[in-house]
Formats: sequence, C-alpha cells, structure tokens
Amino acid sequence: MGLGETKSSPGYGNPPWIFKGSALYQLHLVKAETVRAFIPKELRLVEAFGYTLGGFFLANYDDSPAGVFDELVVIAGIVWNPPTSCAWAARVLVNSEEACHHGRKEVGLPSQVARFSKRITPVPRQTKDKFGGFLNMIGVGTTICHSKDCMDVQVTEVVGPASSDICNIKLLTDVPTPKFNKWMGPSITMSLPSFSGQTEYNPNLLKYSCRLACRVRAVRPAKVSGPSPLKKERNHDSESRGFTAEKVVDNARNLSISVMLSKPILALEFNFLEMQVEAPIILSNKTTSSLPAA
Repeated sequence: MGLGETKSSPGYGNPPWIFKGSALYQLHLVKAETVRAFIPKELRLVEAFGYTLGGFFLANYDDSPAGVFDELVVIAGIVWNPPTSCAWAARVLVNSEEACHHGRKEVGLPSQVARFSKRITPVPRQTKDKFGGFLNMIGVGTTICHSKDCMDVQVTEVVGPASSDICNIKLLTDVPTPKFNKWMGPSITMSLPSFSGQTEYNPNLLKYSCRLACRVRAVRPAKVSGPSPLKKERNHDSESRGFTAEKVVDNARNLSISVMLSKPILALEFNFLEMQVEAPIILSNKTTSSLPAA
C-alpha cells in the first residue's frame, strides 16, 4: 500500500464509521516536556510558554459498529500540520475488544481494553428567591428543588489478568425538574483532524478525520484524580522487577495519567452526538514504532 492510500476495516465494514452518543471534551494545559515523549520526532509540537493544548474526550456510544461502549481518549497535545494543526492521542481506553482491535490495527491508535465503573450520587440543592428564607420559615416558601447528579467514572486498564487504575473522573450534571428543561446548546458541526500510528500494531504514520455533529454547551470541568498512592507504590515495585518492554508500557501509562491530571481550561458537553470517522491515510511508512501500545 503506497503513500496517501487509505485502509479499510473488514470488522467495521466500509468507512466512514458512524458513532452516536454523548461526550465530554475537556481541554487542558499540558507541559510540553511531558508531551514530547508521545510525539514522533518528525512532527512539530504546537506550544507556547512551555505548554501545549491537550486534554481528553470521554464518550459513551449507544450506537456504533462495535455496539454500545465507552471510550476515553487522552489527548497529548497539538502538532503542526500546515496549514492547520492536528491532535495526537497518547492513549485510547475502551471497554470493547472489537473497538480496541479496530483502533489498533486500522486507525493506528494506542488503544487498550479498560473497565469503566460508574457510580451516580444525587446531590440535592435549592434555589431560592430573595424572600425565600422568611417564606420557608412560615411554610410557604418558593424554594425550587433541583438535583445535581454526580457521576464518578473509574477507568481501569485491563491487560490479561492484570489491571491498573488510570484515573477517576467526577462529572456534575444538572438535572432540574421538568419545568426547567436543560438547555442543550446550539447545533454545530466540526472537523477534528488527527495524526496516529507509529505503534507496534501499526508502524505507519497516519492521518484521519472525525466529523462531528452535535448540540454543544460549555459546562463545569470534570475533576480528575489519579490512582491512589498505595496503588502507585505497588506499580512502582512491579516496574522495578519488570522487563524493559513492560517498563516502557508503564511509562506511557504514567505519562497519560500526567496529561489527565494537568490543568483544565475548558469543558464542552456534546449531546445528540453523531461522529463520522473516515479511513486513515498513510503519510509515511515506518518499520519501527516510537511507543508501544500494549
């Protein structure tokens, strides 16, 4: 297959591949020195004052070629591709074997199978008018009861019988009474070009495009926490006894966690999401990978 040719996926059918659901797209300021470990040397990182723009894309698909599944894309940063720029994914975590295989082999993504454990906790809150305090005291208050659903998403990478916690993502979602319907934001369409490849599963440098149509609105950034100190210590002990290849994988995982824990600057909620992913184009052929995905 020559340069500029596209790849097809027998498992997913013919492209474009369509994914429907909802997502949170959160942008972070990430230290450039952290990101450079992910970026191929032939690509130039877009940075200013020692930082680049990374973050994550947390999605739940209720309709896709692989069926229903969750996905966490850790975005390392932005690389320059004249006349525009493209994102580079540091790690892609999915709870679908089929989606993982497709991402690795066909799109050149550093995909891993993961477990997404979700827990929803209602957090009541009240909204009062300016006389609410006195009126509530006499039993005729005009307090409006809302709730905030607090969802904790624990993401755990699974490799055979072993597992490693990646992060916990705490989401706050307004759930008002039916009288006060949540505004979903305007309808938009946008294109997100990305580079991929140079992994042990797909050594070529690739470029692909995602076209999104959705309702979008700005929301409060999710709170991200890393693995507990005890689990970090256990991982460190295993690294000191592990093989060189395993240490490289652990290093890639730790760098991905560093991206997730960096400073958030903007969070966008995508509802009624329809994402169309085109088949990747091969930009250059490689025989060695820069960072293993296993």
